[in-house]
Amino acid sequence: MDAMDRFSDKVVCKIGPSILNADLSNLYQESQKLLDCGADYLHLDVMDGHFVPNITFGHPVVKCLRNKIKNAFFETHMMVSNPEQWVEEMAASKVDQYTFHVEASKNVPHTCWKIREAGMQVGIALKPGTPVEAVKEYVEIADMILVMTVEPGFGGQKFMNDMMPKVKWLRDNFPTLDIEVDGGVGPNTIQACADAGANMIVSGTATIGAPDPKKVIKTMRDVVQSSIDKRKS
Repeated sequence: MDAMDRFSDKVVCKIGPSILNADLSNLYQESQKLLDCGADYLHLDVMDGHFVPNITFGHPVVKCLRNKIKNAFFETHMMVSNPEQWVEEMAASKVDQYTFHVEASKNVPHTCWKIREAGMQVGIALKPGTPVEAVKEYVEIADMILVMTVEPGFGGQKFMNDMMPKVKWLRDNFPTLDIEVDGGVGPNTIQACADAGANMIVSGTATIGAPDPKKVIKTMRDVVQSSIDKRKS
């Protein structure tokens, strides 16, 4: 089986809306609406006010959401200074994937090991200013690499197209890897993400604020799937 065959078997389009700009007083309803509109997973932004200059919510809120939504795939994007600190709590909250920042971990392999031992999948994120080579040696122990296309911490920022070479480098060098993009992604920027090779798409403002989130999700899915199909051929 050659690399392209492996790509076609393993790389699947997944759309995971961020609830960062949702009405958090109606978190369950907002989240369920996104799932009903075709979202494949929920991207939960956890911020500590230290690693990034903003605070959102932590594991108690995630646990409450899980009690309402039993089966959806939860990814927590841990924008926190000490990612190992919250692994056990998020695992107890039944998170499926724990994504932490390479810049925040003092020992990336150990953090990955701790996440996997807790029963969660491993995601490693990198900020715009971090070169893609920073995650090269960890790809084999991760399930997914997240390329931030804005500075982490706040929703509604402008998409950084100059992050796309990172995505392309990862796709070219690791054909079967799940590659996620997050920040300023919507119908106007999805083509660049898909062309570069991203298959996991986080979209916040463009989805949450849309009159028809279902249409937005479908539009992005169609673009990404078309790119995946081209790579297969």
